[in-house]
Amino acid sequence: MDLSTLFSLMDKVALVTGASKGIGLAIAEIYAAAGAKVVISSRKQEALDEAAGRLKAKGYEVTGIACNVGDMDGLGTLVTKTIELYGKIDVLVNNAASNPVFGPVHDTTLEAYDKIMDVNVKAPFHLMKLCFPYLRESPSGAVINISSIGGISPEPGLGIYSVSKAALISMTKVFAKEWGDHKIRVNAICPGLIQTKFSEALWSNDKIMAHMMKALPIKRVGSSEEIGAAALYLASPASSYTTGAVLTADGGFTI
Repeated sequence: MDLSTLFSLMDKVALVTGASKGIGLAIAEIYAAAGAKVVISSRKQEALDEAAGRLKAKGYEVTGIACNVGDMDGLGTLVTKTIELYGKIDVLVNNAASNPVFGPVHDTTLEAYDKIMDVNVKAPFHLMKLCFPYLRESPSGAVINISSIGGISPEPGLGIYSVSKAALISMTKVFAKEWGDHKIRVNAICPGLIQTKFSEALWSNDKIMAHMMKALPIKRVGSSEEIGAAALYLASPASSYTTGAVLTADGGFTI
C-alpha cells in the first residue's frame, strides 16, 4: 500500500459551498494542500476573493465563484462556471447552511422555515443533481454533506435547523444507495460544537458552554480544521469502501 497516495487529491477538482470562512474554508485549504484544484463558493465575491487570495499565496490553486445557494438558477451557474474553468468535478462538498432563528420551534415563522429548508436541504439536493453528470464521469466521484449532530439528536433552540440536518442525513443515504452503481460515494459529516462564526451564539453563551462541558468527553470546542480532516478522508482513496456513512465529529457529545 502506497501511503503517499492514500489521502491524495492530486489532479482532482473539488467544489465547496459556504467556503469563504469557517468549516468550508478549512475543507478547501486541506483539499488544496492534498493536491486538488478547489472552487470555493459563498454569497459575496469580495469575501471569496480575499479567502482565495490567502490560499493562493500558499501556492494552492483555489478560485472563488459567488453563489447564493438558495437561488436554484444560481447553482446552475456555479456548476457551469466550474466546468468552464476546470472541465470536471470530482468532489462536491455541500457545506453552506442557514439558521436565521434561535429559540422555541413554535416561534419559527414560515418564512424562516422556508429559508432553512431551501438552503440546508433543497440546495444540496439540486446541486448534487447538477453535478451528477460530472461525478459519474470521475473515476472517484465523491459527495460530502455537512450535516450536524442536531440531525441525530435535536438541539435546544435549533428546532427546524435540526429537522433540516436530519433530512440531509437521510438524503445522503438515499443518494449513496442510488449512486453506488455509478461509483459515486456519498457520505455525511455531523460536526458537534465547532468554533466558527456560524455557531457563535452557542460557544459564546456561558450557560450553554457549561452544559456542553459536562456532556463532552473531550472537554473543548472543536476546530474547523478537524472537520476538514474528516472531509479529506471521505474525499480521498482512504475511504474508497465508505458510502452512506454518517461520521460524527463532536468530541463524544452524542455518546
